[in-house]
Amino acid sequence: MKVAVFSTKPYDEQFLKQASQETRQHELVFLETRLNEATAPLARGFEAVCVFVNDQVDAPVLEKLAEGGIRAVALRCAGFNNVDLKAAQRLGIDVVRVPAYSPDAVAEHTVALILTLNRQIHRAYQRIRDGNFALEGLLGFDLRGRTVGVVGTGQIGVGVVRIMRGFGCRVLCYDLHPNPEAQQHGAEYVDLDTLFGQVDILSLHCPLTPDTHHLIDAAAVAKMKKGVMLINTSRGAIVDTAAIIQGLKSGQIGYLGLDVYEEEGDLFFEDLSNTVLKDDVFARLLTFPNVVITGHQAFFTRNALESIAQTTLANLTELQSRGQCANQVTGLS
Repeated sequence: MKVAVFSTKPYDEQFLKQASQETRQHELVFLETRLNEATAPLARGFEAVCVFVNDQVDAPVLEKLAEGGIRAVALRCAGFNNVDLKAAQRLGIDVVRVPAYSPDAVAEHTVALILTLNRQIHRAYQRIRDGNFALEGLLGFDLRGRTVGVVGTGQIGVGVVRIMRGFGCRVLCYDLHPNPEAQQHGAEYVDLDTLFGQVDILSLHCPLTPDTHHLIDAAAVAKMKKGVMLINTSRGAIVDTAAIIQGLKSGQIGYLGLDVYEEEGDLFFEDLSNTVLKDDVFARLLTFPNVVITGHQAFFTRNALESIAQTTLANLTELQSRGQCANQVTGLS
């Protein structure tokens, strides 16, 4: 299958080429540009496109892809909120994804953000480089005995449950479909309001859907303990950034760790060190000393990239040979 790979970074090309050499069933053409309505014609003559989280795969784009002969969209990620699934189904375009590549990678990065914020590692690192060895302002707290809330208990959420239970934390969970594995690790399922009101640390691991868009808004923040730690390594738009900034200003939110941001499409995965940030909201977040932001790197381990590449190509192979795929998503998913 001839595949146009959009939003290609050097690491994408490295791992996809490696996986392709093992199977030798697909011809991959790597494009640095993101997929959108303007760049969709670049896929003309291909059979499939391979896309990532910030590629635009809405109805107008899908219509142009279909006109150019595209019959499959291969997501090299788990989320598919950037794809108009109903339009894809209408146009006869199959959509496949990588449902689980390395849940441990994201879970471990989540805990890294928790530890960094708690023990002020980001501030201590800079102080030492400046020759400042004072401890004032770096006071943390013991994790043991704290209550952690996990919203969304798929494989990543369960990974966080397991690690935080290892620290001796009480863990409360919320999910429309409780996961017995989380309960086996000692987690307790409660309703969302109860979780908001009791946790010292809240970690988000749910998909972005119409129901979870801005799940964490001003009303939700008001229900939380004063000084709560909020961590988001799922999708940016689950959090209402304006409400979070108000929470930081009032002290209702004591710590904030983000690996995702609702307007990250114009920022993340690019080197903007020589430009002025045009996003005033993001710039405001960077002014808080109790905020740590990473650029959607929670997934970024060698293990995960190998798994993503292998599963992506396996999905395309399955579509090509069987006309369907176990990792296929539809408008009814």
